[in-house]
Amino acid sequence: MFESLAHDGVKRPGTLEMTVMLAALMALNSFAIDAMIPALPDIGGSLSVARENDRQLVVIAYFIGFASTQLLWGPLADRFGRKPIMAVGVGLYGLFALMCALAPSFPVLIAGRVLMGASAAASRVLVVAMVRDLFEAEAMARVMSLVFMTFMLMPVLAPNVGQLILLFAPWRAIFLVLAGYAVVMVIWPSIRLPETLHPEYRRPLDWRAMGSAVAEAVREPLSRGYTLAMTVSFSALVAYISSIQQIVFDVFHEGRLIGLVFACVAAPMAFASYLNSRVVGRFGLRRVGHTAALAFVLVTAAHLAVALTGRESLAVFVIFQELTMASFAFTSSNLGTLAMEHMAHIAGTASSVQGMAGTIGAAAIGFVIGQQFDGTLVPFAAGSAACAAAGFLLIVLTEPGRLFARIGAKKAEPLPPVPEEVA
Repeated sequence: MFESLAHDGVKRPGTLEMTVMLAALMALNSFAIDAMIPALPDIGGSLSVARENDRQLVVIAYFIGFASTQLLWGPLADRFGRKPIMAVGVGLYGLFALMCALAPSFPVLIAGRVLMGASAAASRVLVVAMVRDLFEAEAMARVMSLVFMTFMLMPVLAPNVGQLILLFAPWRAIFLVLAGYAVVMVIWPSIRLPETLHPEYRRPLDWRAMGSAVAEAVREPLSRGYTLAMTVSFSALVAYISSIQQIVFDVFHEGRLIGLVFACVAAPMAFASYLNSRVVGRFGLRRVGHTAALAFVLVTAAHLAVALTGRESLAVFVIFQELTMASFAFTSSNLGTLAMEHMAHIAGTASSVQGMAGTIGAAAIGFVIGQQFDGTLVPFAAGSAACAAAGFLLIVLTEPGRLFARIGAKKAEPLPPVPEEVA
């Protein structure tokens, strides 16, 4: 069912279609990362990667590229609008996926992965900005949770899709599928997605204005504090993605179960994101987000204690990771919303700054944790526990007087009215 006209004269799709579309745009990233996991041994063998830990670069290179351009896409979107910039970014993603499919060597593949991530960063920046264009406070958290819920289903599917492709074709075919996905995600939004940037929020594309917006995003206490908290928390997820193939293959010797392990861990993340959308309006951003961050600390600490015994089974590992990632899903949805609470007038640039800082920091920390892999679970479990503890400490330092506060937010900046059906 169509809704009323947007700023650009395009009819808004229904809330369900809008949510699925935005989630599909964000899922370009999770598909590009998670579908690669089963293929890492094949990639290493095909391109003569001698050191097993170096295969993690296929994942880490994407994160590095993903972080490198977020500060570019936000200001461009604040100037020219969300829709055209999204089309450019997703189109380039498809082209660089083809480059990876044809890569003759491991360095060329890594370069292509960096460029893929750099292009796909547009989707992360602009999806967050578009949700912020339309919603605020708990309403924004609910919509973002639904977007993340749909987005979280991709880690359930992507490794299994990767494994299925490998049954019939070499690893290069995975990149051809990614290129096809990009084509779909250029065409669908170009037809159905309205321009969500409010005309009065357009910003000039000059260094002074950009610098001012960047400085504001860095100086504002909630933006800075919650971005740092999200950075170290996200590092645990990067470490998991980087290490999971080696953990399942080398620690538990159950490589055939990699897709099932991913599905079992990702499904609670999707459910947690959905559940967050139902409870955040009742209990508030801070109470839900801060409680989830504390649960994240307790679960990862317990996992480390079990890992130190050296007797952990794959089933126990999966249960701990399910609890860890469910806690992370609650944490990420609400802390990300709190970081954007006062950023409505510079949503694109603020999303860029927060995303760039968070991804660069998480990629670096997650890579360091992954490189400590020694054939046991201890380095991974210790790194995850340290990330969770540091994230909670940063929350405490950001708002010590509002820890677990019932009220969700101070009054946010007023937004131009949106149709009742959307809000």
